[in-house]
Amino acid sequence: MSTIVKNRITSIDFLRGTIMIIMALDHVRDYLYSGSFLFDPLDLTKTSGILFFTRWITHFCAPIFMLLAGTSAYLIGQKKSKKELSIFLIKRGLWLVFLEMIVVNFAWNFNIAFPMFLFVTIWALGISMVILSAFIHLPKRLILGICIVIVAGHNLLDNVHVEGNSIAAFGWALIHDQRFFTWHKEILLVGYPIVPLMAVMPLGYCLGAWYTAGYDADKRQRNLLILGSLAIVLFVTLRYTNLYGDPVKWSVQKDAFFTFLSFIKVSKYPPSLLYLLVTLGGAFLFLSFTEKLRGYVVNIISVYGRVPMFYYLIHIYVIHLIAVIASALIPGQDWKIWFLTKPIWFTTNLKGYGFSLPIAYLIWTAIVVALYPLCKRYDAYKQANKQKWWLSYL
Repeated sequence: MSTIVKNRITSIDFLRGTIMIIMALDHVRDYLYSGSFLFDPLDLTKTSGILFFTRWITHFCAPIFMLLAGTSAYLIGQKKSKKELSIFLIKRGLWLVFLEMIVVNFAWNFNIAFPMFLFVTIWALGISMVILSAFIHLPKRLILGICIVIVAGHNLLDNVHVEGNSIAAFGWALIHDQRFFTWHKEILLVGYPIVPLMAVMPLGYCLGAWYTAGYDADKRQRNLLILGSLAIVLFVTLRYTNLYGDPVKWSVQKDAFFTFLSFIKVSKYPPSLLYLLVTLGGAFLFLSFTEKLRGYVVNIISVYGRVPMFYYLIHIYVIHLIAVIASALIPGQDWKIWFLTKPIWFTTNLKGYGFSLPIAYLIWTAIVVALYPLCKRYDAYKQANKQKWWLSYL
């Protein structure tokens, strides 16, 4: 059976839908799990196995979303000239930056005064699209070579920092140094520096050549299996040596299980080489294993993958609103604290609020299920109105 169904590639939609669903788990944990306000779930001195993996599994979301955005750009480019694609990527990239600064930031904070701006996933996606708009004019082999060098070599910059609250420090943070800044009482968090994520989307663009209509599906499946396996083997080899690829080394812990957790605990901000090897390697394997997978579950999950931005924007507002309602119902809590004036992780007066991890999982499941009808309806609307240009921006 062909992997092309009604001009959509099922395995790509399935993977994108899977990571969108997993992503919501992380945000439910942030806003509704009681332990989120006490310690980092990846802190091996305080966490449990299930809590660690609740956070760790969401590491796959952002880089895979970047990769698949590049692949989608390549496929869109099959119907456009390079100039038309470049203009589209610039406009959509700038639109995403606007969404991050206004619509998404308000969703995180519920504060119309905008006391903080978070430069996280959507901003990095938007800037990467703008950068991709230039990359597409280069030969694919050159794009591939440049991006591999960036991904493989950027950890050489790990010890380069610009101290202080200056424009130069902020500029360097945007490039390669996650940091908080405070200017005129405004809080700025650079969560996702653009290096190396700016190289992941062009890698996805190169991957798009394997998904053109004339490419043999069996060959694609085999290539993805080889590529994913090589990435995982390289991850294990580099990680074991502790020589390069991540600023935080693994170490022997209190038992074998926690030593394993230390081994797979890789740096996300900015994404280290080892982080990208394990997440993108997992993506390639997933695409290979699901190349010909079909069925009811695949169809449902793929709906979320066909309307990712629509789902992303709505789910943040829903989760934050549930947090407000929960605080209003829990004795001793003040719902007004959810009109945040500082990042949620520093909101110490939330101690005592929240639910157990099993309840958080139930809420996550309920939210994902509840959003399905909306996503399905919007997906149907998009499919029936492809001529409407604005639909490609949401």
